[in-house]
Amino acid sequence: MSAVDWLLESDEPGIVFQVKRDLLGEQDPPEAARVLDGQRVRALLAGQQPDGGFGVNVYGKWGGAHWRLVSLVELGVPAHEKRCVAAAETVLAWLTGASHRSRVKTINGLVRRCGSQEGNALAVCSRLGLADDPRVQLLAESLVEWQWPDGGWNCDKNATGRRSSFNESLAPMWGLHEYWTATEDDAAKEAATRTAELFLEHRLFRVGGTGEAIRPSFVALHYPPYWHYDILQALLVLSRMGLASDPRAQDAIELIEERRLADGRWRAGGRWWKPPGANGGNVEVLDWGRSGQSEMVTLNALRVLHAAK
Repeated sequence: MSAVDWLLESDEPGIVFQVKRDLLGEQDPPEAARVLDGQRVRALLAGQQPDGGFGVNVYGKWGGAHWRLVSLVELGVPAHEKRCVAAAETVLAWLTGASHRSRVKTINGLVRRCGSQEGNALAVCSRLGLADDPRVQLLAESLVEWQWPDGGWNCDKNATGRRSSFNESLAPMWGLHEYWTATEDDAAKEAATRTAELFLEHRLFRVGGTGEAIRPSFVALHYPPYWHYDILQALLVLSRMGLASDPRAQDAIELIEERRLADGRWRAGGRWWKPPGANGGNVEVLDWGRSGQSEMVTLNALRVLHAAK
């Protein structure tokens, strides 16, 4: 069985829908109408409260609305889905509220912000059809305003300003691209392209000069990535921007190919989460698979390789 055939047998309609759309070129896969019936989608929406949240802090790792929404849109939930929109309201209230905005600090002429927060929220809201909301526009305009000279973002108060953070720059690139897709906003596109250039200058994972991996986690494959950077998530966003075939992405493409198993699928090379019911922090809402081949890692790897042809 090929990896594509294996994914087509998934019991998650959102995965099957995206395989048919992104890998097989089908225009209107019937599974798109059944995304909300998926077991993972149902688990991510379970326990929603009347205020749109989930009974925990909106940014709580990983049960808060902020994180659930990223997973939901990546599973293909439709725009304007009312429960997702209600959850997005809680995220927008947090990120555009006076308390949050008052904590944005400028040091030595550079805004120190964990741009992954605004970036993930901007991508989610753009996918959900909320790009015309003034609060979503504020997120986009803020990211453009806060972008560092090298094309990224950083919340480290002690950073010299010479280099931004890859971890804090990937989600803003995704968010700004999704916002541009929804609105054709030139400033968002330009900012996302600047970030792409930052990553491509480093061939997505290499230290300038030595060529070594910047961090071991950058060359491991993860799902979900949350706010972390790795080459698979970077390549996925670049593929959506039409940049996966850039020659400077080739080193990372080769690493993805090397990690392919004999059956044509991929495993996660690391995890940022604990399974439901585990003790401590970083407990997930659902089990994305702790062993064996990963559907989402396989889907994303295949999409990247398809786009890079």
